Amino acid sequence: MSDMIDAPHETGAAGTRRWPKLLAAFREPDEVRSVFEILVTALPFAGFWVVMWWLVSTGHWWLALFFTVPAAAFLVRLFMIQHDCGHDAFFRRRAVNDWVGRIIGVATFTPYDYWRRTHAVHHAGSGNLDQRGMGDVTTLTVEEYRASGFWGRIGYRAYRHPLVMFGIGPAYLFLLQYRLPIGLMREGWRPWASAMGTNLAIIAVAVFLIWLVGLGPFLMIQLPIVAVAGSIGVWLFYVQHQFEGTFWARPPEWTHQEAALHGSSYYVLPGFLRWMTANIGLHHIHHLASRIPYYNLPKVLRTHPELGSIGRVTLSDSLRTVRLVLWDERRRQMVPFKGWRRWSAAAAPQAS
Repeated sequence: MSDMIDAPHETGAAGTRRWPKLLAAFREPDEVRSVFEILVTALPFAGFWVVMWWLVSTGHWWLALFFTVPAAAFLVRLFMIQHDCGHDAFFRRRAVNDWVGRIIGVATFTPYDYWRRTHAVHHAGSGNLDQRGMGDVTTLTVEEYRASGFWGRIGYRAYRHPLVMFGIGPAYLFLLQYRLPIGLMREGWRPWASAMGTNLAIIAVAVFLIWLVGLGPFLMIQLPIVAVAGSIGVWLFYVQHQFEGTFWARPPEWTHQEAALHGSSYYVLPGFLRWMTANIGLHHIHHLASRIPYYNLPKVLRTHPELGSIGRVTLSDSLRTVRLVLWDERRRQMVPFKGWRRWSAAAAPQAS
């Protein structure tokens, strides 16, 4: 046991490489706990939906809007369960993980097999400057931004604007992009079957709910919930990788373990928010060992408290991450748009 605790204190790549093996002891899911987690998430979500329906039906639609945020929060938590299923972490058998994930995907508007594929690519290449473009937040280096030209810079600035990144973007992602897996044309039939199957299931559930409550109430309830949940989800994903001390590199400097430990944040949240977000803030641990169920992640931190000092991002820190939009390869840190010409010019002599 002492070896397990002391080994991670080794410095350099050797110590980093040992983490996945050390954390393997936490991978075993408690299936009773997993079912319990589903129930304490799905039932409140359904309950808030019914309350909003009742308020809309009695003419208090403005009051129903106040319940959008808690309903969306539980929908995000459902997505986190789907996320763990995608890593084969929530149940012992893959088939159970897959079908639970597919069913939840109807509620989250996320085709499970399609998303699972893009998320696997994200885990495989997170922090690798030579493997960007799928399942991540588009991030340009200072030099790439300089070389992109006027219209390219305008487009990137628009993409990185908070209203787009956390407002329009999430709505587009969950309501439109996930309906057609255009980006996976070469991946065979599975992503398309996943997207089309999820679309048909969403239509079936929507038709039933529209028959039950009416078209107007359904749209007034469901669309705001999905939009708010999408924004929360994208914000969490953003903070997990777009923070001041994050890690980007190119091979051979890039390694999976180094990127997992230093390219993923430890988002320090109050207890209630930590529960609502299913411990996803312990993201560096998740990237080191993605098959650990989210309810075991706090056990990892208690056993290896040294992980608590790596990649820490507080709530106030997270608000400042929005201005960090470019990766400076020379200084190895995220930087804002302001002053990018100066940083680019400083890198020019090194490039020559």
